[in-house]
Amino acid sequence: MEWNFESAESLARALRAGDVTSAELTDAAIARIERDDQAVNAICVPDFDRARAAARDADRARARGDGQGGERPLLGIPVTVKESYNVAGLPTTWGMPLHRDYVPAEDAVQVSRLKAAGAVVLGKTNVPLGLQDVQSFNEIYGTTNNPWEQGRTAGGSSGGSAAALASGFGALSIGSDLAGSLRTPAHFCGVYAHKPTLGLAPSRGMVPPEAPALPVDLDLAVVGPMARTARDLTLLLDVMAGPDPLTSGVAHSVTLPPARHERLRDFRVLVLDEHPLLPTGAAVRAGVGRVADALIGGGARVDRRSPLLPDLAEAALVYMQLLASGSSAQFPDARYEQLRARAAGLAADDRSLDAARLRGTVLSHREWIEVNYRREAHRHGWRRLFSAFDAVVCPVTPTPAFPHDHHPDPLERLIAIDGVAYPYFDQLVWAGLPTMPGLPATAVPAGRSPEGLPVGVQIVGPMFEDRIPLRLAELLEREIGGFQAPEQGVPARTAPPRGT
Repeated sequence: MEWNFESAESLARALRAGDVTSAELTDAAIARIERDDQAVNAICVPDFDRARAAARDADRARARGDGQGGERPLLGIPVTVKESYNVAGLPTTWGMPLHRDYVPAEDAVQVSRLKAAGAVVLGKTNVPLGLQDVQSFNEIYGTTNNPWEQGRTAGGSSGGSAAALASGFGALSIGSDLAGSLRTPAHFCGVYAHKPTLGLAPSRGMVPPEAPALPVDLDLAVVGPMARTARDLTLLLDVMAGPDPLTSGVAHSVTLPPARHERLRDFRVLVLDEHPLLPTGAAVRAGVGRVADALIGGGARVDRRSPLLPDLAEAALVYMQLLASGSSAQFPDARYEQLRARAAGLAADDRSLDAARLRGTVLSHREWIEVNYRREAHRHGWRRLFSAFDAVVCPVTPTPAFPHDHHPDPLERLIAIDGVAYPYFDQLVWAGLPTMPGLPATAVPAGRSPEGLPVGVQIVGPMFEDRIPLRLAELLEREIGGFQAPEQGVPARTAPPRGT
């Protein structure tokens, strides 16, 4: 049997039944990586010897009766890990050549949780330089190509993880998300991802190379699961969620409320496909439409507008300022002063996204507090909205995966939306919608573009009600289908060579 595209849930059943061993699953995954990853370049740091040893250990543990009661839900299942997580004995570089030889001595807390749950770590997946791009390429590990069309990006910054899942390289992966870094690669590669509620899953040990692995409360960023099915997202989120034992004294405990509903017809959903600051491309609007039709066909109450929806333009400007405010702390003084002078020269009425990013880069603490107050007002607005709706469906980005663009200055890049060019980072407006207030959001496949590329949408839920978008994703998977494996043998178009 071909195991490489089976869900983690199916693999767990097969392992329990004795239909396959972890050693066999691991060998099959490694064989597929060795066969196909030269073209995709998703696995930047293989760890096959230790994976095979872990698989043998898992088989011995299962023979002793471990894993039968659910205490090790991932026992024997092959997985991958985003390169930015510390894994003892493997490099953590974040794609930065200066740190190509850095090897941490301890696992990140989420890697420890994977291993404690019995997962077999195949290796680490590729990222952009410093995790700061919507594509995944760097000087150390080269370019990750989209498995559907190698001339296009797999997304970033968890692009290697999404490409690995779409290629059958392991059943699960863990990534992170500050600007859509879980959801955008999932949308581009046709897989699933979940951005948890801010603070739900600890990130200790997912830190830049040589930085101390300290427990921190992040302002926007989260860590989260990626998979090929909605149910697998829930399986992995339950492994990842829970307080950091260094700050809570609790080893691993979290109780999330159940989804508000179990049946599709009981959900109340607001569907959005237009943003006031950026057009949404036709292929993505069509994907949103397919989801809306499935919701209506299943009996859900669907609305296209609501006076309770927080102002999307204001939300995007607040998000861009908060996003940029975290980027300048390590800037050289001369560079910071240069940016501050440019920001001072902006017209007072300039409310463009570019201006918001520039202002955010040089916010004083007093100014940041004011922007944060505006965020709190938006959070309250979302609480009011979710008293009338259970979830919001909207795009992840305005387009499917775009052709590789490695211009050395990202500010000089453009994103084409139905043939019209816009500033490259403006495409983050949809990803920022749930990120700014810290809401959970699940990226789900929603069909294909006319060019045959995957198109996804995100389902946004109320804070700490992560099981709402996850349940809705599961129900939609039954209605419109979910992951489909890319056709094999499709010739690459203008694919950058590995190592560039």
